[in-house]
Amino acid sequence: MQAAEKARKPLFDGPEWTFELMEKARDAIEKIALEDLGLDVYPNQIEIISAEQMLDAYSCVGLPLMYQHWSFGKHFARDEALYRTGRQGLAYEIVINSNPCISYNMEENTMAMQTLVMAHAAFGHNHFFKNNYLFQQWTDASGIHDYLAFAKNYIAACEERYGPCAVEEVLDAAHALQSQGVFRYGRPPKPTTEELVAMQKVRDGYESGQSVLDIWTDTTLGRDKLELVEDASFSARRKQMNLPQENVLYFLEKHSPALEAWQCEILRIVRMLAQYLYPQKQTKVMNEGCATFVHYYIINKLYEQGQITEGAFMEMMHSHTNVVLQPEFDDQRYSGINPYALGFAMMQDIRRICQDPTDEDREWFPDFAGDPDWRKVMRDAWANYRDESFIQQFLSPHLIRKFKLFTLTNDADLPNLVVSQIHNRAGYKAIRRDLAKQYDLAYLEPDIQVTDADLRGDRELKLTHTVRDGIHLDEEDQEEVLKHLRRLWGYDVSLDAVETACEN
Repeated sequence: MQAAEKARKPLFDGPEWTFELMEKARDAIEKIALEDLGLDVYPNQIEIISAEQMLDAYSCVGLPLMYQHWSFGKHFARDEALYRTGRQGLAYEIVINSNPCISYNMEENTMAMQTLVMAHAAFGHNHFFKNNYLFQQWTDASGIHDYLAFAKNYIAACEERYGPCAVEEVLDAAHALQSQGVFRYGRPPKPTTEELVAMQKVRDGYESGQSVLDIWTDTTLGRDKLELVEDASFSARRKQMNLPQENVLYFLEKHSPALEAWQCEILRIVRMLAQYLYPQKQTKVMNEGCATFVHYYIINKLYEQGQITEGAFMEMMHSHTNVVLQPEFDDQRYSGINPYALGFAMMQDIRRICQDPTDEDREWFPDFAGDPDWRKVMRDAWANYRDESFIQQFLSPHLIRKFKLFTLTNDADLPNLVVSQIHNRAGYKAIRRDLAKQYDLAYLEPDIQVTDADLRGDRELKLTHTVRDGIHLDEEDQEEVLKHLRRLWGYDVSLDAVETACEN
């Protein structure tokens, strides 16, 4: 069997790619991905773009359609200058969480690299997007293209009617608050039937020639922003406005006394895109680990079957090795734990624990150690975890030793850092917990919530920042963001800090 596989003619022989060769390679990759690994993917749409187009995609957070804003041009100019002077490289690909799944491949890639990135993006990332519970619950892969087109056209129409400066002012403020414009825990409120009908009227307005903004200003989409609370007591206000509210942009969209309907819709567009991208922030290690494992497995299979040459295989492995490199702490390239390195190592380790478990593995992972169906175990992990829970559940003592992980405690009352957790049973559990915490966005991003807004009184908007581990907001950045908040609210805005007990 091995001899027969080795006797196959390679898919390509040389660095130049053609669409015919890419189609052959994609078919070979797809066979392994679906029949061997058992992946479940969206239909693929693979596009070849230039370096300039890749830079343009960078500047617009990788989305295929985007409204215009000066910040995107600023990012493009910066990245282009770094790229042209050799101080920054470009990704080999960008992949979009959509149905069909869109992958942008660089035209400068060799055929070997085109094969690698198709396996990585068109099947690895694609499977993760389609099957991970966060993306299933919080994103609409089939509807994102239509929504992006609506957003781009709507903002362009607003610029034409109200002027670019007026639109830019709202977008600047919304972008400053974008990280506080997502629902992190509770499900977002479902739109009412009236809201859905009004939204459809807006979209239909583009096709019928009727003014979108005329339609929009005729409806409030359920926003009763001028309706005052009958009982102005603190508890009644909080109940009426669903306070406290973690999604600041959502609260402003629904209750700001200063914004017109078209401005509120711009806030909605920004927060909807922030929500769409939020699962990617929660699954960086898992998503890249999944895609890297998939491409590594597939290119090795292709080589074993004689479908790629030794030269192509070496080129792919050279790139793979660079991607999963984890510099030591004293290396000038060190910038923390490489998510590709950690994710790929954990996927490989899961396979090892299934195929060749040690006594230690059986003790720590009794549910799947020695399981002959390692593919099923892997797919289950990709589907049901996010970074912090994945690390908490699957990081093994073996990998903790391999990555030389330990815990440092920074106690303000002590003159020096203290190594508090080492490689023993209690230490492994603590190190795993501490590392998982570093990927929990609840600890990485500030907890700021709207806690009160007296619309019948002084209309002051009150927010509360829950301070963790004594880490306060940067004063300069805080004041800049508050300026944007005041612009959107129209009245005074205050932000109070509340300390929480330190966690051990």
